[in-house]
Amino acid sequence: MLNLHNVHTGERLSTRYCADGCYDKNELSRINYILRCHYTNAVKPIDLKVVDLLCDIKDRLAPDKEIALISGYRSPAYNEYLRRLGRHVAAGSLHMTGLAIDFAIGGIAMGELSRTAKLIAAGGAGEYPDFVHIDVGRVRYW
Repeated sequence: MLNLHNVHTGERLSTRYCADGCYDKNELSRINYILRCHYTNAVKPIDLKVVDLLCDIKDRLAPDKEIALISGYRSPAYNEYLRRLGRHVAAGSLHMTGLAIDFAIGGIAMGELSRTAKLIAAGGAGEYPDFVHIDVGRVRYW
């Protein structure tokens, strides 16, 4: 079970999006919706690999806990807005193509989330004070 909480919209979603290796398209649509850009309300598909990576990390550390979603899909307009604010987001952020998620899990230290993502080595992993970034781009860490 995947329990998600979008910290910007307050929305929550509990879903079983995959069973016996079969993905449920309706549940994936619900995941895409909760991971939409909260700034523009635009919904774009989130890559299954990054959703599976998020689930893998959660299952290893806190299978029954809710995931706090900080950022999923990020529209180009929102990405540029964050850049203008000096938030140090990449001009070509993988959030804009649905390949990245920023998240936290209550009671789990950012260092532990980050270390677990790095052990899986499915893409990039970055640790910040209040969240961890994961993506399914090239393997790199910060």
